[in-house]
Amino acid sequence: MDVRLAPVSVFFMAYIISFAMMSCSRIVVKMFYELLNFDGSHSANVFIYGAKEAGVNIAKALRVNLRNHYRLRGFIADEPELINKVMMGVKVFPNDETLIDVLNDRDVHTIIISPAKMEELKRSDMADRLLAHNIKLMTAPPLSEWSGQTLNRTQLKEIQIEDLLQRNPIEIDIHKVASHLEGKRVMITGAAGSIGSEIMRQVASFNPYKLILVDQAETPLHDIRLELQDRWRDIDAETIIADISNATRMEEIFKEYKPQYIFHAAAYKHVPMMEDNVSESIQINVYGTRTIADLAVKYGAEKFVMISTDKAVNPTNVMGCSKRICEIYVQSLAKKLQQKGGHVTQFITTRFGNVLGSNGSVIPRFRDQIQRGGPVTVTHPEIIRYFMTIPEACRLVLEAGSMGNGGEIYIFDMGKPVKIVDLAKRMISLSGRTDVKIEFTGLRHGEKLYEELLNVKELTKPTYHEKIMIATVREYDYDEVKERIQKLIDVSYTYDQMKIVSAMKDIVPEFISKNSCFEALDKKPD
Repeated sequence: MDVRLAPVSVFFMAYIISFAMMSCSRIVVKMFYELLNFDGSHSANVFIYGAKEAGVNIAKALRVNLRNHYRLRGFIADEPELINKVMMGVKVFPNDETLIDVLNDRDVHTIIISPAKMEELKRSDMADRLLAHNIKLMTAPPLSEWSGQTLNRTQLKEIQIEDLLQRNPIEIDIHKVASHLEGKRVMITGAAGSIGSEIMRQVASFNPYKLILVDQAETPLHDIRLELQDRWRDIDAETIIADISNATRMEEIFKEYKPQYIFHAAAYKHVPMMEDNVSESIQINVYGTRTIADLAVKYGAEKFVMISTDKAVNPTNVMGCSKRICEIYVQSLAKKLQQKGGHVTQFITTRFGNVLGSNGSVIPRFRDQIQRGGPVTVTHPEIIRYFMTIPEACRLVLEAGSMGNGGEIYIFDMGKPVKIVDLAKRMISLSGRTDVKIEFTGLRHGEKLYEELLNVKELTKPTYHEKIMIATVREYDYDEVKERIQKLIDVSYTYDQMKIVSAMKDIVPEFISKNSCFEALDKKPD
């Protein structure tokens, strides 16, 4: 009997076909199971704002892998050519005064914002109109950030107030900044704070030779150390606990590490706290800054970039005045060094307003109050503030540091000011809660209704970056400034608050106290 074995290729093909049929059967069974179990009762009716490619991609994702959670009922468009078209079986509606009625008619309480429409949303009153009618707003990431070209449910996030306040990303001269930081020993004071830690992250991306991170807050600095170990293992970094007003300790650090580039972000910043702790504002903000600046000169640092604040302009509180005194010292020192000539440390000051989400700032506080059910406390119905994101502010700090030649005070374009009560209302609406009240508590000690980036006597000069200007300010004689600041520091150790503030006003005559016991010092004798 002639028995012939089948070729190996037959067995191989049979295996492939069997495997494919088994896989297909499992997929079909799963699809039927999902179809049988999907009744739509738990899915949310949604509109998508944006009917072009980005919006259509979101719609396809909803239909394919998120249909158990969302049911597409329509698109919203601004483009006349798209309005009233039918796409993917649903109509495209205009973004006009009829939109709320359209949403109500279709029982839609959620709108997903296409990434391409976020800027339009921020510029218009659309978000406020929708939030006023309890419409939930959600965002989806760009297609490039989807997981394997698939949109996961977790990637759809409710819009936060930061999303509505953010501006277009600020571009900086990466190559110029890199040329200043790459291969350098970079010190950051206040490295565990909101600004200092973000400066650290951005500097780390420019491949410095060494990072010297100084802060007196142990736990946050430990967190920074862990972050460095996780994200930048190749960077040589020292995390150092130190008080910048301890001159002996700081000199040890400078002697050992000899920083070439210094970002000075360490400071006390909370206005009401410094009104009650005047001596600390002088010993940390003023004496600490003088200590770091003098050591920068002594140990040959190339640049010293100080973080200042808009509260230093026409100060009405102790904190703002202390920072103005820091500016005066740094500027007068820069002028003195330039007069001497030779290779000297370049001193740069950057001045900007509030940053979104910084430790202890208004947005995290409002969010916490809303979560607790309120009330949300606003000091005054007319109070306004400028806001900037932390990464945006730090990018501008790096840019200003690279462009400065010494002695400049750079101010940043902070955009339009925001009324704080409107900010509170928006955050309450975004939370979806209707039971949270706003309570006005009155201006705090030393608080202004609005902040300024420039003194009325100051002018600005443009730079090559449209978001950065140079303030032309009064110049001071270094020897006189040094003597008066030393007297102020000496007085601070008496812990007599009235005497300390009086000495501050002698240095900064435009310091006029507001809502404070120190107003008595501003009264002229009859």
